[in-house]
Amino acid sequence: MDEETADELRDLRQSIDNVDAALIHILAERFRFTQKVGRLKARAGLPLSDKSRESEQIERLTALAHEAHLDPVFAEKFLNFIVAEVIRHHEKIANESDR
Repeated sequence: MDEETADELRDLRQSIDNVDAALIHILAERFRFTQKVGRLKARAGLPLSDKSRESEQIERLTALAHEAHLDPVFAEKFLNFIVAEVIRHHEKIANESDR
Protein backbone atom coordinates (compact mmCIF):
# COMPACT_ATOMS: atom_id res chain seq x y z
CA MET A 1 0.00 0.00 0.00
CA ASP A 2 1.42 3.40 -0.92
CA GLU A 3 1.78 6.16 1.64
CA GLU A 4 -1.04 8.30 0.22
CA THR A 5 -3.48 5.38 0.40
CA ALA A 6 -2.33 4.52 3.91
CA ASP A 7 -2.83 8.13 5.05
CA GLU A 8 -6.30 8.31 3.52
CA LEU A 9 -7.26 4.96 5.06
CA ARG A 10 -6.03 6.13 8.48
CA ASP A 11 -7.99 9.39 8.18
CA LEU A 12 -11.16 7.59 7.11
CA ARG A 13 -10.83 5.11 9.95
CA GLN A 14 -10.35 7.97 12.42
CA SER A 15 -13.57 9.53 11.11
CA ILE A 16 -15.35 6.21 11.57
CA ASP A 17 -13.99 5.95 15.12
CA ASN A 18 -15.26 9.47 15.87
CA VAL A 19 -18.74 8.64 14.56
CA ASP A 20 -18.74 5.38 16.55
CA ALA A 21 -17.89 7.32 19.72
CA ALA A 22 -20.68 9.80 19.01
CA LEU A 23 -23.15 6.93 18.43
CA ILE A 24 -22.26 5.36 21.77
CA HIS A 25 -22.76 8.65 23.61
CA ILE A 26 -26.06 9.32 21.81
CA LEU A 27 -27.30 5.79 22.58
CA ALA A 28 -26.32 6.23 26.23
CA GLU A 29 -28.31 9.46 26.37
CA ARG A 30 -31.29 7.78 24.68
CA PHE A 31 -31.20 4.95 27.20
CA ARG A 32 -31.06 7.41 30.10
CA PHE A 33 -34.39 8.78 28.84
CA THR A 34 -35.89 5.33 28.29
CA GLN A 35 -34.84 4.32 31.81
CA LYS A 36 -36.85 7.28 33.11
CA VAL A 37 -39.79 6.17 30.96
CA GLY A 38 -39.44 2.67 32.42
CA ARG A 39 -39.51 3.98 35.98
CA LEU A 40 -42.53 6.16 35.18
CA LYS A 41 -44.37 3.23 33.59
CA ALA A 42 -43.58 1.02 36.58
CA ARG A 43 -44.90 3.64 39.04
CA ALA A 44 -48.05 4.18 36.98
CA GLY A 45 -48.62 0.49 36.29
CA LEU A 46 -48.45 1.06 32.53
CA PRO A 47 -47.61 -1.70 30.04
CA LEU A 48 -43.95 -2.19 29.22
CA SER A 49 -44.54 -1.98 25.49
CA ASP A 50 -46.48 0.59 23.48
CA LYS A 51 -47.08 -0.93 20.03
CA SER A 52 -48.67 2.26 18.71
CA ARG A 53 -45.61 4.33 19.69
CA GLU A 54 -43.28 1.70 18.27
CA SER A 55 -45.14 1.72 14.94
CA GLU A 56 -45.02 5.51 14.81
CA GLN A 57 -41.28 5.45 15.52
CA ILE A 58 -40.62 2.87 12.81
CA GLU A 59 -42.58 4.95 10.31
CA ARG A 60 -40.79 8.15 11.33
CA LEU A 61 -37.32 6.63 11.30
CA THR A 62 -37.94 4.86 8.00
CA ALA A 63 -38.80 8.24 6.47
CA LEU A 64 -35.67 9.77 8.01
CA ALA A 65 -33.60 6.88 6.64
CA HIS A 66 -34.97 7.56 3.15
CA GLU A 67 -34.06 11.25 3.49
CA ALA A 68 -30.56 10.37 4.71
CA HIS A 69 -30.02 7.77 1.96
CA LEU A 70 -29.76 5.02 4.55
CA ASP A 71 -31.30 1.63 3.89
CA PRO A 72 -34.73 1.86 5.56
CA VAL A 73 -34.74 -1.90 6.20
CA PHE A 74 -31.53 -1.50 8.18
CA ALA A 75 -33.01 1.47 10.06
CA GLU A 76 -36.06 -0.59 11.01
CA LYS A 77 -33.92 -3.51 12.17
CA PHE A 78 -31.78 -1.14 14.22
CA LEU A 79 -34.83 0.44 15.86
CA ASN A 80 -36.35 -2.98 16.57
CA PHE A 81 -33.10 -3.98 18.27
CA ILE A 82 -33.15 -0.82 20.40
CA VAL A 83 -36.84 -1.27 21.29
CA ALA A 84 -36.20 -4.87 22.37
CA GLU A 85 -33.39 -3.66 24.62
CA VAL A 86 -35.58 -0.89 26.05
CA ILE A 87 -38.34 -3.39 26.85
CA ARG A 88 -35.77 -5.65 28.51
CA HIS A 89 -34.72 -2.68 30.68
CA HIS A 90 -38.34 -1.86 31.44
CA GLU A 91 -38.95 -5.46 32.52
CA LYS A 92 -35.98 -5.25 34.87
CA ILE A 93 -37.23 -1.95 36.30
CA ALA A 94 -40.76 -3.35 36.74
CA ASN A 95 -39.41 -6.45 38.48
CA GLU A 96 -37.31 -4.32 40.82
CA SER A 97 -40.30 -2.13 41.69
CA ASP A 98 -42.36 -5.24 42.54
CA ARG A 99 -40.00 -6.06 45.38
